[in-house]
Amino acid sequence: MLLAISASLIVVLVLLWEVTWPVAAEKIACWRARRARIDVEGYDPGRERRAEQRARTLLRSCVNDEEWAMYSDLGFIRVWGGLSEGPLSDRDGHGATYAYLIYPHKPIVAYLPQTRRLLSEYCVTFPDETRPYGSARLPDSDDVLAKWMALTGDERRIIATANMHLPGRQVDPKQVKRDLWRLGQWEQARLRDQRRGAGSVHAP
Repeated sequence: MLLAISASLIVVLVLLWEVTWPVAAEKIACWRARRARIDVEGYDPGRERRAEQRARTLLRSCVNDEEWAMYSDLGFIRVWGGLSEGPLSDRDGHGATYAYLIYPHKPIVAYLPQTRRLLSEYCVTFPDETRPYGSARLPDSDDVLAKWMALTGDERRIIATANMHLPGRQVDPKQVKRDLWRLGQWEQARLRDQRRGAGSVHAP
């Protein structure tokens, strides 16, 4: 008797499932479709492009002419180190001349300009807390500006709080060496243009 009741109950449950599942599936599909429409309607495909344009304008107004030209032509900015006890110091405490390369959304790379020796990577992030949706990453130029301001405003603090790694952890050393070579060629060409411009001004 108990076995017959259990079998009947199973049959009833199966029938109820077959009747109710299509309705439930339809409601779930409608709910997902409504969410998809809201997401699509709320997303502005030109927002990121306009944000980057505004970020470039702001970056241009903050950095000097050489740094802006460097970023526009090469895609990164060099910042000279200012700490007396730099990444490499001699026994008397005098730091060697060093500099940083600032890339968008990559660690800051410290190096020695004299030898192009890579010293370390400093990982810092500046998330965009104002974004209502989508990626929390800042526009490229805003990220570069944030790092530039941190280095030029309080180099000691940003270096002390950043996650330091050996070269090659996140940035390809070969790419950095190529970028340093490009930077050298760029500076030479810029210097030649300046000399030609000065010569034409003083020409009789």
